[in-house]
Amino acid sequence: MQKVSNSSSKSLTRLLRHTFCMPILFNRWLNKDVKAELTAKIAQAEKGHNGEIVLVIENHLPLNQAYHIGCRERAIRVFSHYKVWDTEHNTGILIYLNLRERNLQIIADRGINQKVSPDTWQNLCQETLVYFKKQEMQTGLITLIDAASQILKTHYPSADPQGNELDNTVIVLK
Repeated sequence: MQKVSNSSSKSLTRLLRHTFCMPILFNRWLNKDVKAELTAKIAQAEKGHNGEIVLVIENHLPLNQAYHIGCRERAIRVFSHYKVWDTEHNTGILIYLNLRERNLQIIADRGINQKVSPDTWQNLCQETLVYFKKQEMQTGLITLIDAASQILKTHYPSADPQGNELDNTVIVLK
């Protein structure tokens, strides 16, 4: 589901794709129970380390942005908007999924990025996309959340099993 592109070139094709996006993509798998399970998974995955995991799922790029930016740029804006950077150890991780673009991005704050290479995040995205291609979106996201948690436990372990600086609720942008 990832078309990794750091290009911020203007794209009429992208704009049209998002203009005619159907919200039905959400209804196929992202129901109330799945959101609850993913939220619970994030809460459980954040125990034992000083990091935060935020999951944002978006149906399509906002139309006022779709012509000018791609999913990477959108993920960076979402990272900032939801203040994923606002953690004591700068260890916030955003998992951003854009359904229309079939794009998955991981944006990590500077604290964790100092210890983890961009290739690691890229590989996690690629591994998750394998699940997505099999229409196993929920399983892919759960596996990705677990992997991000393991990375945080390796580099920022914590004796406080309950530490939580950001909300664990899955954010759904339509």
